Amino acid sequence: MLERADPAKVLAYELELANWKESVARAARVRDGNVPPARPPALVVGPGHFARPSGLYHGMLSPLLPYALRGILWYQGESNASRAEEYRKLFPALIRDWRSAFRKESLPFYWVQAPNYEPKDPTGVTWAQLREAQSQALALPATGQAVTIDIGSAHNVHPYNKQDVGIRLALIAKAKTYGRMIDDSGPRYHRIERMGSRLHVEFAHAESGLEARGRLVGFEIAGIDRRYVAAEARIEGNQVVVSSQAVEEPVLVRYAWANNPPASLYEIGGLPAEPFRAGLVPVD
Repeated sequence: MLERADPAKVLAYELELANWKESVARAARVRDGNVPPARPPALVVGPGHFARPSGLYHGMLSPLLPYALRGILWYQGESNASRAEEYRKLFPALIRDWRSAFRKESLPFYWVQAPNYEPKDPTGVTWAQLREAQSQALALPATGQAVTIDIGSAHNVHPYNKQDVGIRLALIAKAKTYGRMIDDSGPRYHRIERMGSRLHVEFAHAESGLEARGRLVGFEIAGIDRRYVAAEARIEGNQVVVSSQAVEEPVLVRYAWANNPPASLYEIGGLPAEPFRAGLVPVD
């Protein structure tokens, strides 16, 4: 049974909302509505609040059942950034549940990986962890991920560039759903091998070749002590060779592993490499 919202908080909200509406009307009369009003007060958590469990599902998805869909494009995750470990389970569960609801186990499900962003986060990596959780859902069949690590906004959780987001999702749909022979993914980590003091990082989806946009940055390596340092990197075919004089025996590598990282690696077709972390030993 859903808990009821605190009556006192509801009353305070209603009074604050009434005052806000009056201020908006007053501003419109004085300024002809040219100045955007302040945001309305936040809705009290309780019945009717969009964030209640199942609220969004019943309000937005359930009414569509049982209409037929060709596929689903999904852009979400930011509110889960502080709970990436939980998202590793929730996101695949959501995909399976929606497929079950629409009675199509192979329903294509393509999503946008969280872009670069700089939240108030002392760890500096909560969004990197969320991106990793999103990437792990690619283990499910009929899935695809549009990487946007290069087109986000450091100080705006809602980036302005939506056109490239749509283009990248469309490429996935064209390739995976409609059978077009086109590149739909940038480079994805495949495996690593150590040769002396260097790590050779091999990428899949790099048939057309790898390229750097500007200086190749964003790679870090660490030894068994797990102390990461910035790595020198160079492209060799479908591999990136990384090393640092500070790490004689590297065993861990990561790329674009930060909330708002530098991202410079692309496939020649123009799609960015997916952020990752990997190692010859467990990464955690």
